[in-house]
Amino acid sequence: MEIINENGSPVMPAGSSVYNTKIEFKGDGWELLGIYIINWILTTITIGLYYPWAKIKRLRYVFSQTEFAGTRFEFHGTGREVFIGYIKVWALIVGLYAVLMYGALSQNFAVLFTAIMLFYVAFFLLIPFAIHGMMRYRTSCTTWRGIHWGYRGNRGTLIGKFILGVILTAITLSIYSSWFTTDMRKYIIGNIRFGSIRFEYTGKGFPLFLINLKGIIFTILTLGIYIFWYQRNYHNFYVNHIRAVQGEKVIPFKAATTAGGYFELLVINLLIVIFTLGIGYPFTVVRSLKFFFENLQIDPSFNPEDILQTEEDYKNALGEDIGDVLDIGIV
Repeated sequence: MEIINENGSPVMPAGSSVYNTKIEFKGDGWELLGIYIINWILTTITIGLYYPWAKIKRLRYVFSQTEFAGTRFEFHGTGREVFIGYIKVWALIVGLYAVLMYGALSQNFAVLFTAIMLFYVAFFLLIPFAIHGMMRYRTSCTTWRGIHWGYRGNRGTLIGKFILGVILTAITLSIYSSWFTTDMRKYIIGNIRFGSIRFEYTGKGFPLFLINLKGIIFTILTLGIYIFWYQRNYHNFYVNHIRAVQGEKVIPFKAATTAGGYFELLVINLLIVIFTLGIGYPFTVVRSLKFFFENLQIDPSFNPEDILQTEEDYKNALGEDIGDVLDIGIV
């Protein structure tokens, strides 16, 4: 049982060591805005060709401003890697539309139907493919004190889970979506490594279903006011069921976000975007990252010095680019 002192901080048992496990985002909205402006200009001038390098500059800044236990993270991805993946993605998309066009011009219903089915099935399967690729690429390109992150999931297994989850969600008219979400998170988070640290997700479908059901009902009844409590409950449920495993030691994560905090974050972010006509978006990114990390607590008995290198580099950015095209975020 955790003991809390009068200041609200955990008191460690006698003989235990307390370490710096704080994660902080040190970024500045004006600095990020400068990066965005340069990226917008160069991407426009090059008719979109500069986008891969723009993305890498953005990611490098965000990671370099994220500090854990007094040391910043580093992102080692390159624009060239993402550009190669970008070309492959668009070649794939052009190929899919070519198949669809061929079916439309064939004037044969059977051929057209087959082309449409192939088109949608392919796009459907791109989602888990993209998630797997994004996780492998982005984690392997991230280091802290020279120690790599990594993702050990299997693409085929992830695709199988995704297909089954989508089918059951459709059959149950979205009721199964909470179980689908937790199953995907268990697999993805369970395969993330940070050197010798592995992660686990212990959330279950039914509690998440109740959070979603309550959130939807009360948000409607309160004309949207309850959305801030809904977001708080959803976020805290997610974070509070993530834990790291260091040897025999289990390190729990805890979210301390409040509905009031979410209200302030979302409303001010919205006002920034509206009154700056979107130019102030980088400031909302900085505010959001600072908010989430400030409200994240990691067991102070976790010793960062014990993390050992175990992961390898991975340079295929194809999944990363597919995720961009499909607008998929990291789970």
